Amino acid sequence: MTTSLKSKRRATSSKAKVKSANARKKGGSRRSSRRKVLLKASSKETPVRPSADSHPQYAKAINFLMSHTDYEKMRVVRYNTTTFSLDRMRTLLKHLGNPQTKFKTAHVAGTKGKGSTCHMLAAMLQSGGLKTGLYTSPHLVDIRERIRLNNELISHQDFVSLVRRVETALRKMTGGVGGEAGEVGVLDRPTFFEIFTAMAFCYFADQKVDIAVIETGMGGRLDSTNVLMPEVCAVTSISKDHMSVLGNTLAKIAEEKAGIFKKDIPAITCIQDADVANVLRRVANTAKAPLQIVGQDIEFSYRFEITRLLGPHMRVCLTTESSRFEHLAVPLMGEHQAVNCGLALAMLDKLKQRGLTFDDAKALDGLAKVKIPGRLEVVSKSPRVIIDGAHNAASVQALIRGIGQHVPYDSMVVIFGCNCDKDIDGMLEQISLGADKVIFTKSKNNPKAADPLELSNLYTERYGKMAQIADSFPRAMEIAERAISKEDLITITGSFYVIGEAKQYFDDRAAALKN
Repeated sequence: MTTSLKSKRRATSSKAKVKSANARKKGGSRRSSRRKVLLKASSKETPVRPSADSHPQYAKAINFLMSHTDYEKMRVVRYNTTTFSLDRMRTLLKHLGNPQTKFKTAHVAGTKGKGSTCHMLAAMLQSGGLKTGLYTSPHLVDIRERIRLNNELISHQDFVSLVRRVETALRKMTGGVGGEAGEVGVLDRPTFFEIFTAMAFCYFADQKVDIAVIETGMGGRLDSTNVLMPEVCAVTSISKDHMSVLGNTLAKIAEEKAGIFKKDIPAITCIQDADVANVLRRVANTAKAPLQIVGQDIEFSYRFEITRLLGPHMRVCLTTESSRFEHLAVPLMGEHQAVNCGLALAMLDKLKQRGLTFDDAKALDGLAKVKIPGRLEVVSKSPRVIIDGAHNAASVQALIRGIGQHVPYDSMVVIFGCNCDKDIDGMLEQISLGADKVIFTKSKNNPKAADPLELSNLYTERYGKMAQIADSFPRAMEIAERAISKEDLITITGSFYVIGEAKQYFDDRAAALKN
């Protein structure tokens, strides 16, 4: 088994090197003839339709939330202290009784890996005996995925109650009660993400959690979650994403992410690009936050291995003055997940040093059971299908490498759709190094979706390869299934909208087979 897998990886690696060499030869001419790609986005959205068994007021609550500005769906976003206002967030929280001050938190920012890091840390804390909240974004299928208690989604009833409570606070802020003057103008009312974050804080306070693990949204410095005073914070791997908002260099992006550092609060990060590491250290020094880098200041190592019990997987070791984690199996596929696991373990250790009490052995049992939807997730075995929310070039590269390490296959068909504001050139280059066939599509619910035809034309122009297009995800699956044999693999990646649609598609297919 080991020999076969190694041979397959060598073959994949050789193919990638040849493709990379060819890409470099064509690079000069491609750049000189580069033209601007106009990526079209639909302004229409399919309304959210809650399940029939949900709370009767749930649809109304969803529609209320969706009536507020949602920067996740806007093509052009102005990044400043007006559009992303911490003062506005603090005002909203004040009207809700400042719930964010009533429980302990661990705060995570970064470009890629922050969701995985949050899930692993929360699982360890929960299994260690602590009542644990988890706030992440975006969601795949159900919006309630963003707010969890001990890994259970918030109930429909609690969700509706929280929306009503926030709605009351909003009326007070905007002068909507008895004609009183509000603290903010109606046009400056809180955004969708600010409201959702406030709901999460209220929920965790109501539930009296021991600790909540909180993921930032897009940035860090001006992120709605940055009103917290956490016990520990971390910045995961920094790469190019949201460049039109956060900045067009890694250093600028790092500056925004490091904005979550607080005075005297332990800060953790992983091995980063040299410019990124310099920025993180500078911001930490200015904020007077003690920063440590896992793999430099904290002893850390990882390796790839194959065993009969677990198959191909990563193992990590991390040692501090108060903890010694040896040869732990990483529950998620990919070398990048070993790095994320190291961050989660380092944060766990800092929480222990900050006085949080939990059972170490049980915490590690919880790590072993972690499964995260949409992260190198196998959603079908016949045909073999993997979904992964790789939404920038570095994430696509990690995905292709992770599949090469963990999944043997003859050829790979990639179904890809992304947002029009992403590093499309970078993502297409990484796809070209791993895909044998590409089908470009888009989600029906994504107003920022890149036009599949434009993506296909760009891919063909850049890499001289043919690609197919599909106007919907189900159509893309039809094309992919006709193109594969038993030993082939279908990989679905790009926008979380596409991944969410794929997840729902296979959940529905599995349910139909049971019936």
